Formats: sequence, structure tokens, C-alpha cells
Amino acid sequence: MKRLRLASSRILVLVIVLATVVPTTTIAQQGNNAQVGSNWSRTELFFGTAIKGGGVVTDEQFRAFLDSEITPRFPLGLTVLTGYGQFLNSAGVIQQERSFVLILLYPLSSQDSNTKIEEIRTLYKAAFNQESVLRTDTKHAVSF
Repeated sequence: MKRLRLASSRILVLVIVLATVVPTTTIAQQGNNAQVGSNWSRTELFFGTAIKGGGVVTDEQFRAFLDSEITPRFPLGLTVLTGYGQFLNSAGVIQQERSFVLILLYPLSSQDSNTKIEEIRTLYKAAFNQESVLRTDTKHAVSF
């Protein structure tokens, strides 16, 4: 009986030690070796709304740009969020402005997505006198 209690106590101590030492993400990964979804790219574009020289891009103007330039290039779907941000412009001044954040998900195998994204950035900068359109790219496992 004493041996059983001693063995149980050792197991309990081992479990407690492992629980505090082994990260839970490691345990979760070991329990789920199958990858969920397929590999896709995620691109986020940050469109500022303060127009150099005065004025702002309105919701209606951005919606028209979305409908005419973005949606035809990515008709399978996209997400637009609104936000508020700031950056240091080329004149060394902190520019604070409302912004639109476009989120695009597309297969890694998509050959022309980069070209389409760069076209969107170029068109927006020209249409609304913008210094830049921030772009971020990451890879994700995506499942629908």
C-alpha cells in the first residue's frame, strides 16, 4: 500500500512539474499533428484618408474605389476595417488620420496577386494624393 501511495505521489509530482515547465502550445501541437486548412497569403493594406494639401477621403470615395479598383481584382472576398493611426511623414511630421485597412486572403499559388496588390497601391496613391499605402504580408493556414 505504501509503495502504491509513493508511486502515486511521484506521478503527481511529475505531472505538476511538467505542467509548469512544458508550454501548453507544445502539448496542443503534439495532440493535433494534422494541419488545418491550406496555405494562403494574407495581405493587409493600410489606406490613409488625409489628403496632402487638404481634405480627406470620404467613406463614399473609398467605397467607390473599393468597388471600381479592388473588388474586380479580388472578387472572391475581402474585408475592410476602419481605424485610426499615425505615422511620421517625409517632412518629419507625425500625421494622424483615420484609415481603412483592407485584408486579403489568397492561395499561395496565386501568381498575379502581387501585381494586382501593387496596382491597387499605385492607383490609390495617385487618386488621393497619398505618400504611401502600407503593406504587410504573412502566411496562414486557412480553412473555410
